[in-house]
Amino acid sequence: MFLRDDGRPPLPAQFSLRVAILGTFALVMFSIIFFRLWYLEILSGDKYLADAQNQRVREFTSLAPRGKIEDRHGNVLVENRTALALQVHTEELPKRASVRNHEFRQLGDIAGMTPHAIHSQIRKQTNLAPASPVTLQRDVPYDLIYYIRENQDEFPGVSVDKVYVRSYPHGSLAAHVLGYVREANKEQLKEPRFQTAEPGDQVGQDGVESSYDNVLRGINGQTRVAVDAAGRPTGGTLAEHAPKAGNNLVLTLDDRVQEAGEAALSHQGLPGAFAIMNVHDGEVLGLGSSPTYDPSVFAKPVVTAADSRAIFGDPNSDIPGPIIDRATTGAYPTGSTFKPITSIAGLETGTITPSYTYNDTGKLTLGPGLTVQNAGGASYGIIDLHQALQVSSDVFFFNLGVNLDVSGEPLQKWAGDLGIGSPTGIDLPGEDPGLLPTPEWRNDLFKQDLTDRPWTSGDNANLAVGQGDLQADPLQMAVAYSTLANGGDVVRPHVGLRVADQAGRTIQQIAPQPRRQLDINPEYSHLILDGLHSAAQEPGGTSYSVFGSYPVGVAGKTGTAERPPHPDQSWYVVMAPYPDPQVVCAVTIEGGGFGVDSAAPAAKEILNSYFNFQGKKLSQANSSPATTTGAYE
Repeated sequence: MFLRDDGRPPLPAQFSLRVAILGTFALVMFSIIFFRLWYLEILSGDKYLADAQNQRVREFTSLAPRGKIEDRHGNVLVENRTALALQVHTEELPKRASVRNHEFRQLGDIAGMTPHAIHSQIRKQTNLAPASPVTLQRDVPYDLIYYIRENQDEFPGVSVDKVYVRSYPHGSLAAHVLGYVREANKEQLKEPRFQTAEPGDQVGQDGVESSYDNVLRGINGQTRVAVDAAGRPTGGTLAEHAPKAGNNLVLTLDDRVQEAGEAALSHQGLPGAFAIMNVHDGEVLGLGSSPTYDPSVFAKPVVTAADSRAIFGDPNSDIPGPIIDRATTGAYPTGSTFKPITSIAGLETGTITPSYTYNDTGKLTLGPGLTVQNAGGASYGIIDLHQALQVSSDVFFFNLGVNLDVSGEPLQKWAGDLGIGSPTGIDLPGEDPGLLPTPEWRNDLFKQDLTDRPWTSGDNANLAVGQGDLQADPLQMAVAYSTLANGGDVVRPHVGLRVADQAGRTIQQIAPQPRRQLDINPEYSHLILDGLHSAAQEPGGTSYSVFGSYPVGVAGKTGTAERPPHPDQSWYVVMAPYPDPQVVCAVTIEGGGFGVDSAAPAAKEILNSYFNFQGKKLSQANSSPATTTGAYE
């Protein structure tokens, strides 16, 4: 055995290994701690210093007011009002439940609310709008404001803030066009059109509030103030960026025409819709649906379940709520208002000529056991297209529909080109395309056992008179008639007219180009319009009882559509003034019966407003012959 220099025996090898391992481990741990400290102190020191300083700075968001919405004459339809709201910022409330409950009891005493009501509002609003402060009361009295501010230490997380609330000077007028706003949800914040929105921002949910949200929504401001450890302001403002209000939107609507249209629907007491627009550029002067709703409901912090059912309808019922816009999503057969479309298809394909005549015996056999006849059992003898439109001969158009049931589907082609069966492209969300039935469509359903038979000529005959599977809305019919009146431009209807800044200066003019241009022979369109003029203002015409003495020349067509199991659908489409139409008005009434009985009088009320008839002139316009010799259809 060898001895070490100090006279002691050498350490065992195993013990030396342990010492080496422990020493290495200690060195590594020391190195890690050293480099971590070096990273925190040297590399990240500035960052943590800034974070520490930020703990003494609080940033407030100043919400930007949305722009106003006006009609074409500058009448305000939607604006903002300023309100003082008692709000709770939940992230600043005391963490301990006992302290928080004590605060709620104190707050409830001065605000006239129970602690349970405060808890309930926080729970409801946090679920609906997690990024926004909870609004307990709006338009609070000044003594409450002073008390909260003087005793802010006792109410952490509670404030009285200025908020902007959407206001509707005309109540429910044009509600379906205007739409409403609510806080953007998580899904919406991911959409490209809301890329500049922040959590808590109010964004458009329907109507022009939605389609022009990027115009109306402003840019929020930011204010940075110094605060103490408890979050209380300790000094002046460190930095401030003022909010920028949104731009104003001027609509094509005329508030007088819009009001007259909604009143006309209300007078009928039945669900329905109307559209009136310029035939040359698609500017919509009025667009309405009945029943309607009050958009101010959505300005409340919480929309109650009762309000939601009243607007959106009972989910357990098939009856739609008033939020449904029947002017752009109503899906109805059009009845005889479709006959001008059938007429242009027949003329342009050479199936008939302007001089073509047909012997209307009152009946037409379409197949074994299937015979159709005119409304009221009328028969008109030998008639041409002009007379067929004037008296609305169903048999004439049944026969034309059968003759158009050929290869290439000319009736469907022309109807589609005129805008039936596809969205019009209006600058409003949620438009429905409707349905233009074709042989391919029905035969495909038959193959899937979704209908009892394939396509027959009878289906084309039904389509020719606007019956059967056809589904369209007033705006589509207004576009189709406009195309016949303006020489072939399929206009794109629009409710936006221009964008203006807060000073009223125009930033952008809204004037969309026609969707397409159809090559329509002027002789044919003049022939059709002349027939519609006779239908409205010559004895024997189907709407002569309503428009026979009207002081302005018009060209109009009634329609009565079968819609089982519902009562007949009433339609009227009219262009004025004749012979150079400037506007077209389309009205439909659910369960309204004959077109001349409900839809035509409603259209007359709307035209009265457009032409601004007053006094004696209006009295003359409202007078009408006692009888009519035309068929009621």
